[in-house]
Amino acid sequence: MSLSKIDLLNKKFSRKLFGYDRSEVDQILQEMAEVLGADADEKRELKQRAKQLERQMVEYRERDEALRDTLMSTQKMVDELKMAAGREADQILDEAHSKAEATLRQAHIRLAQVHEEIETLKRHRNQFRVQIRSLVRTHLELIEAEDPDSERKEELESKLTFLKKAE
Repeated sequence: MSLSKIDLLNKKFSRKLFGYDRSEVDQILQEMAEVLGADADEKRELKQRAKQLERQMVEYRERDEALRDTLMSTQKMVDELKMAAGREADQILDEAHSKAEATLRQAHIRLAQVHEEIETLKRHRNQFRVQIRSLVRTHLELIEAEDPDSERKEELESKLTFLKKAE
């Protein structure tokens, strides 16, 4: 049952011999007690609900603050990890460049050694050709050179052949 302020103000009681009708006044008092009791109960429930909501709001704010702190510390860690990874990547690249340069230097040195070895082998080949030509010339000269004893032998052989024919 609901009883408003306007209802109370507009309520007219019937008159009896010694004042207002007692049953009507008792009835309105009963209604007012019920309304006031219900309002008091509702007010108490609303206050409890408001306190509960305030506690939840405080709890949510604390959670929100904790989440913000966690997010900020996580972001800071992520930034630090990115920086560390960047430094490590730069270091790895520097090491790789150094190794590549060292390998390239070694390759150039080895290439120079191979060219030197090739030039040395070419000189040896040319010297060997000169020596072989000289040896072949010497042998050819020896073959072509007249052996004084061989002429004498040939002369004696031809005399011997002549004498054998003459006999």
